Amino acid sequence: MTINWRYTNPFIKTWQVNAEQIDHYQHANNVAYVKQLETTAWAHSNQLGLNIELYQSIDRGMAISRHEINYLAAAHKDDKIDCATWIVACDGKLKLAREFQFIRQSDKLTVLTARTEFVCIALSTGKPKRMPRAFSDIYCPAVVKAQTNE
Repeated sequence: MTINWRYTNPFIKTWQVNAEQIDHYQHANNVAYVKQLETTAWAHSNQLGLNIELYQSIDRGMAISRHEINYLAAAHKDDKIDCATWIVACDGKLKLAREFQFIRQSDKLTVLTARTEFVCIALSTGKPKRMPRAFSDIYCPAVVKAQTNE
């Protein structure tokens, strides 16, 4: 069975749902999904060469300004979910956007899609600040092309 990724060349981090992430409805709680968005985004940034130590050394960070999450199907205990992300926009000045698609390995069903928008801030003040070259030189070239696999 082929995986129908929204865009080509996804960065993928696999998540195995554990018992602590299950809620009263017996599926993964929405907070667990949000945590996976963060975990996947950080793993991708690290793979691109940007890590928290660099962020701290230049007093800059990409802070979330907006999440848009579509919960499409439930994930259950022990499900293995391929969590994919792509950088879909980077203005090289202040803003960056990522999209996500989470697909359950067992049946290749998309259980979640999401978009997260970020704004560059000074870590010391929390105020918006121009994106440093260290960010724009890495994030902007990583933007996927507009063409999707759909």
